Amino acid sequence: MQQQIRASGPAGGIASHAQYRCRRPVVSTRAAVAGGKVYIDPVKKECTAFAPATVANLGPGFDWLGCAVEGEGDTVTARVLPDQPGKVVIDKIEGDNGRLSLNAADNCIGIAAIETLKLIGQPSCGVALTLHKGLPLGSGMGSSAASAAAAAWAVNGLFGSPVSKDELVLAGLASEAAVSGYHADNVGPSLLGGFVLVRSCDPLELVRLPFGGSDPLYFVLVNPLFEAPTKQMRAVLPRDVPFKSMIHNSTQGGALVAAILQGNARLLGSALDSDCIVEPVRAPLIPGMIAVKAAAKEAGAYGCTISGAGPTAVAVVSDAGVGARVADAMAAAFRSEGKLEINSKVVVRLDPEGAKFV
Repeated sequence: MQQQIRASGPAGGIASHAQYRCRRPVVSTRAAVAGGKVYIDPVKKECTAFAPATVANLGPGFDWLGCAVEGEGDTVTARVLPDQPGKVVIDKIEGDNGRLSLNAADNCIGIAAIETLKLIGQPSCGVALTLHKGLPLGSGMGSSAASAAAAAWAVNGLFGSPVSKDELVLAGLASEAAVSGYHADNVGPSLLGGFVLVRSCDPLELVRLPFGGSDPLYFVLVNPLFEAPTKQMRAVLPRDVPFKSMIHNSTQGGALVAAILQGNARLLGSALDSDCIVEPVRAPLIPGMIAVKAAAKEAGAYGCTISGAGPTAVAVVSDAGVGARVADAMAAAFRSEGKLEINSKVVVRLDPEGAKFV
């Protein structure tokens, strides 16, 4: 049964069996009273969290469907800043080649940490952050969302995890809005794990979709050395969509959801391969992408499309051996047709857990 999560902000409703309305948490951490205010004390001096890469859009699931995958991701360590209530600073960032700002208000981990402290309440301390980037920037694998998810989970962990992952998606959304747009198809699965359907962002309403059955499911991810910033890739999207295209993508989106619930990798691959609105305008901007898509299917993939905003290409297979062959074919097409070198090529499973403590 799919699990549904709703949140209109910190003051939501009441939880039931299959549906969750995020609300201000009941804080179980130690609290101290000073100047008439109740301050919440941390329970740890330091906490480290990892959040996985994600595959968003999945073809016709543009902005409303994503999943977390095993393998690389981002890691954030949160450290207590004594006697500096609510302050957030970034001490160090590794793996970004010096490109990301150390100003907390301008960085996705800083924004996520600030919003997480608001959800926690009145912290008696501040937080210092260290980020290790395991994902390349502008990769189409949810790089900024993984950073935000790891930061939110690490800061939450400092205080004994009083805020649920469901509500922490709100902190991640605030972070995403500042760097790539107000959409939860990356940060939702990076925090929660598995497949996540975004029914609404305002108010936030997420539906977890369990991959049914026992059939194996593998994702082939090939990331070329080419950057496709989300804001630039969104700028090429059509303002008007033909009626027939809308119907086609709606049916294929329905097939995506059916494939997930049935555990049907073949149908999942076929459906994600069938986008006729977004992929046609984005693929020509990624050198070699059209050839990569054809090469993946010729090598045995059930389907192939752009992961997120690109340039990473994602294919679906049900066998790791076939996946290795597909990865080689996709990488070769990027090199020969796109004249691009390859940053990484991996065959990975679904990550059912999402953000986790290290």
